[in-house]
Amino acid sequence: MIQSASSNDAIRLQLRSWPEVETYLENCKGVIVPLGSTEQHGPTGAIGTDALTAEAVALEVGRRTGVLVTPAQAFGMAEHHLGFAGTVSLQPSTLLAVLHDVVLSLARHGFERIYVINGHGGNIATSKAAFAQAYASAADRGLAVAPRLRCKLANWFMAGPVMQEARSLYGSEEGHHATPSEIALTLHLEPSLQTKQRPLPDPAPAGPIHGPEDFRRRHPDGRMGSNPYLAQASHGERFLELAATALASDLKAFLT
Repeated sequence: MIQSASSNDAIRLQLRSWPEVETYLENCKGVIVPLGSTEQHGPTGAIGTDALTAEAVALEVGRRTGVLVTPAQAFGMAEHHLGFAGTVSLQPSTLLAVLHDVVLSLARHGFERIYVINGHGGNIATSKAAFAQAYASAADRGLAVAPRLRCKLANWFMAGPVMQEARSLYGSEEGHHATPSEIALTLHLEPSLQTKQRPLPDPAPAGPIHGPEDFRRRHPDGRMGSNPYLAQASHGERFLELAATALASDLKAFLT
């Protein structure tokens, strides 16, 4: 394990040179990949919520652990949100291929522990399938790290302390999409988003999703049982602290 970093810049892969990455790999075989989505988050939430939050948590975890953080993958599997303007989705097969290739690229250089910090529930199933395929491909290609290659998906919004805090602050009004917890984190990260916040009518209850048209019909403003007007930037700061603390501990265990 390398030391914690003094700033986010020190652990951003895109700001390193390739010789610096080779030197890094002499001491640490781990890397963090932020994974988000570009999709509607109700009438007052930012379309980039899932990518913004995943990257912010990833950078804070990287700063605390000294582990490199790749650029965020901002497009995820959001097919069911395509009934709302601005959503950009990858098909499950496309996202699987993207994550597979990211893992194989990193493994080729000697990274053995790929820690994906995810901000979107719709990415979970596809991500796990991508990891399984990457293990097989690494072995088939004879990569030196294949026997030691491990991937892990960490959903920041499902970390125990985060979920407990959300229940404490919002109760049942946390809902299942465009939640006040994720909106609170975006308000902390991007104060300009505060101007979008306003009271909203009661949301449609959460339920099964059967494609974008069905989603738009049953959830006409994009929310699923949530009241994002409860969100405050100070809550978001707390959620970032809780998520980063929980995931940094999890990452350290994963690396050892």
